[in-house]
Order: sequence, then structure tokens, then C-alpha cells
Amino acid sequence: MKVDIRFAAHPSDVKNYDTATLRDRFLISDLMIANQIQVVYSMHDRMITAGIVPEKESIALPAMEEVTKASYFLELRELGIINVGAAGTVKVDGESYTLANRECLYIGRGAKDVTFASDHADQSAEFYLNSSPAHQTYPTKKAALEHANRVDLGSSENCNERTIFQYIHEDGIQSCQLVMGFTELHQGSIWNTFPPHTHWRRMEVYFYFDIPDDQLVMHFMGEPTETRHLAMRNKEAVISPEWSIHSGAGTSAYAFIWGMAGENKAFTDMDGAPIADIL
Repeated sequence: MKVDIRFAAHPSDVKNYDTATLRDRFLISDLMIANQIQVVYSMHDRMITAGIVPEKESIALPAMEEVTKASYFLELRELGIINVGAAGTVKVDGESYTLANRECLYIGRGAKDVTFASDHADQSAEFYLNSSPAHQTYPTKKAALEHANRVDLGSSENCNERTIFQYIHEDGIQSCQLVMGFTELHQGSIWNTFPPHTHWRRMEVYFYFDIPDDQLVMHFMGEPTETRHLAMRNKEAVISPEWSIHSGAGTSAYAFIWGMAGENKAFTDMDGAPIADIL
């Protein structure tokens, strides 16, 4: 396991980045590698993003002492997990939680032993993780897709008809500061989160999935008047600083997991960027 540390970026600096630098600082590739734990630690709100793909053997969540300075990973943190692969099981201090595709598990601060396993040797689970610092313990809780708060937004006329599934949020699974769920684009729609927004009180990470191998999503970031783009492939993530918009357009329908951490858990706390002001 290698922990990749990404430092916080100033918007004035980012406007001078070339494509290679932009990808190096914000893009997270190769998250889902069999029998490995891939980890990125962002200085933006101390968010940890990781992917775990257990094949025949279970994988234990390590302490990651080099960044957490803790004796076990969740000593001072909380964790959100969404499975984007085949069925798998997460064991938390001896209690097992089976996650089907797109199901979510929240694990509160203080859980010591966390392991990940696939339910079938020939079909791997793919666990996507977001973790943020926590000052209080909330109960570990699983949510199936039918337990998510469903919000239908957009229109076919604007090419952004989509459904949001909220799992960890102020009216759902309780947490200290972590907010997490996913959005699914309807067939024929390509734009997510448009018109775009920022939220100075939270950073965000997007994880794009269900993108066909021969397709991509153009992810737009930066200040509303200084936009930049990143070409995103299937199962890649992007760090979105608090000052940056986070919006994308795909060459086909797709889905993405959003995870946030910061001042509050209000999903609707957004600073809108009018289309007329986007440059």
C-alpha cells in the first residue's frame, strides 16, 4: 500500500497549470486494483479517498500511521463506503455487513478492526472509500439503495436528467462531517451538476463509474471565471477544492459518487454559478 499525499492548491496557482500538472494534482487514477489498497490523502479538509478490491483473500484496513498518526485507522476518523463491484462483505469489529452493488456502509469513529472481502472468488467487490476526521462517534450503519433519499432533478431538454441517491447526510445516516451518496445520469443525458456551483464550506471528491471503456467524461473545475477540464475514464476520481466548480459532461450516460467534508452537512449549501458568468 502506498499513500499518495496531495497538497492544498491556491486558485491563483491553478490557473497556470498545464494539463499534466492539473492531472497530477487533482486526478486520482488506478483506484481499483485487485488485491491492493490504493489511497490518496488530500490536505483539503484532510479527506482520504481509497479503493479496495479483494479477490480470494480478505483485506484489512491498515492504520496508515504515516498520515493518521493513530494506532488504528478509525481512532480519530469516520468512514463511508460504497460498493461499485460484485457483492462483498465488510466486517467491523466482528459484525458483518454485506454490500450489494451501489449499497453504502458508514463506520463511525472508534471501530478498530475493519476487513473487506468479496462474496464470490470469481466476482470481486470493489469498495470505494471516503474518510474524514471525526470528533464524535456515530453508529455504524448500512443502507441499501431503497434506503437512500432519492431526488430526481434536471430535464431531457437540458441534457441533465439525473437521479441523486443520498446516503450519508443531515437527514439520513448521521456522521460528524462526512456527506456521501451517488448520482446516476439517465439515458440521453450527459451533464451533471449543471449549472455548477462551489461551496466554500466543504471540499468534494467525485468518483466516476459505469463509464463504457470507449467513452469518457469531461470534468470541469476551477473558479467559475477560470475553468479548466480533466478527461476522466471509468473508475477515476477527482479532488474538488472548496473554491472550485465540479461539473461534468459525458459522451454517454454514467454515474458518480460524491463525497464531501467540511463545515456542515447541509447538502443544499451551495454557491451557485450562473451560466452567464461561466468562462
